[in-house]
Amino acid sequence: MTTTPMPSASEEHGSGQRTPVKAALASFMGSAVEYYDFFIFGSAAALIFPHIFFPDADANAAVMSLATFGFAYIARPIGAIILGHFGDRIGRQKVLMFTLVLMGASTFAIGCLPTFDQVGWLAPILLVIARLMQGLSAAGEQAGASSMSLEHAPDHRRSFFTSWTLTGTQGGQILAAMIFIPVVALPDEIKFGIGWRIPFWLSAVVVVVTFFIRRSLHETPEFEKAKKNNEIAKLPLAVLLRFHWKDVLRVVLCAFIAAVSTVYGTLAISYGKTIGNMDESITLWLVVAGNIGALLTQPFFGMLADRIGRKPVFIYGALASAAVMPFYLRSMETSNTLLQFGLSLLVFSCAYAAANAVWPSFYAEMFSSQVRFSGLAIGTQLGFLMAGFAPSIVAALGGLQPGGWVQISLFTAAIALIASISALTARETYRVPTSQLGHHVVKA
Repeated sequence: MTTTPMPSASEEHGSGQRTPVKAALASFMGSAVEYYDFFIFGSAAALIFPHIFFPDADANAAVMSLATFGFAYIARPIGAIILGHFGDRIGRQKVLMFTLVLMGASTFAIGCLPTFDQVGWLAPILLVIARLMQGLSAAGEQAGASSMSLEHAPDHRRSFFTSWTLTGTQGGQILAAMIFIPVVALPDEIKFGIGWRIPFWLSAVVVVVTFFIRRSLHETPEFEKAKKNNEIAKLPLAVLLRFHWKDVLRVVLCAFIAAVSTVYGTLAISYGKTIGNMDESITLWLVVAGNIGALLTQPFFGMLADRIGRKPVFIYGALASAAVMPFYLRSMETSNTLLQFGLSLLVFSCAYAAANAVWPSFYAEMFSSQVRFSGLAIGTQLGFLMAGFAPSIVAALGGLQPGGWVQISLFTAAIALIASISALTARETYRVPTSQLGHHVVKA
């Protein structure tokens, strides 16, 4: 799945019981599962679902289909509160096992759903319910994986090790695209019949592999230390809102940058197909190319953030994404495939990848171990609401009409600016020891 080597076994020699390599691998695989599911749903929402889950004659089928993609983000804040509570109360590892199983079951169930022709409006209702279950599980996955990786990592390499959590998202998207591309090339009667279901069913394979990897991972030394010292909060949410509400708000606004990913991986696919008349498989290959590039660049950005700080790398990624996005979208209206692939690599692998690699450490380091899972989960999931509904919002504003690249580009610039300003207000933490992150610890 990846051409970038994982950290060497020598990195296992951290302080105490830290096992950074194993934690990074478990996080990588968990994120791969989540974003495999994420990408096949987003691709299907753009290319398949308008034809099978909504009336063919409905002109708004594409907008409604993209809206189902966003419904998971409604469930995410609720899941973040619940899973964050238990992640800070009973441990990261147990919650991560639960999120993995729930995500796998929800995705497999989508592949079994009846279509609109079979059961009418019950079909999109069932689709939304399954998507909500995906959202509940996703709410705790990246927050838990990032907390796990950060708390197992050596103090001076936290950004590098936590970057593998988000590098797993690229691995999952690449795998999903490689499976989905042959599906869209099938004849319509097969593609809209059983063909689209196969990628959803195959998610079970990735889940099983990840389950066995994650099952052997130990709880983090930071959490065990807090448990031993009676520093586990009875109500992590109360502690979070009392002492860290500014950090939560900061993470919410910074997390808007995730909308770049959904614009790139979902909305741009629809734009290239409807306005640029691009072949569906080419639009998917563009995403594959960008994600392969990010596999190589994200560990580099993680190492860079360990040397110069989280803030400059994150802000560069946000602003560079906004600067390059208009050129990428405009290229999709041309027949220059080489230009399209070059700009795809530039916008995702060289720009957005910087912010994507750094945010797990940047956000997580704002909180103490006592509320890290909750703070990271709640802050990101509220911010990710913007990412979830970005495709349908911009599509409703004319983003899928001729000249829609302007609306898409302005939207990208706005969210990048908000994220950058919020990041500027944060404390730089790359030289702060893990045990000293956060300001308040409340005795249980």
